[in-house]
Amino acid sequence: QVRLVESGGGLVQEGGSLRLSCTTSGLKFDDYAMGWFRQFPGKEREGVACINWRGDITDYTQSAKGRFAISRDNAKNILYLQMNNLNANDTAMYYCASGLGGPLSDYCAAHWFKDWGQGTQVTVSS
Repeated sequence: QVRLVESGGGLVQEGGSLRLSCTTSGLKFDDYAMGWFRQFPGKEREGVACINWRGDITDYTQSAKGRFAISRDNAKNILYLQMNNLNANDTAMYYCASGLGGPLSDYCAAHWFKDWGQGTQVTVSS
């Protein structure tokens, strides 16, 4: 059974940093693309950052570029998201997911990802 567990969320002031982790089990981690997604109240889940199985292809939503960094440790089966210079617009529930990823033009779209964690809340106070 595939299990994805996010951690590292919390309350942080604007300009602060958080590092999210996604611990996985039940899948051959290095066979899959992985992604971080977030969901704002009343909105659909959106891709924040995705990474291919080898870690040499990444894709970021525009607002995350230059501030967030996705990485993976295939030896430990863990996915990370380093988030710097956070602002109030980053407040959301953050989810990790595994899947095949899409074509490069659509790599980090949620419909390409099959298994999901329960999420971790990130709240940025202004």
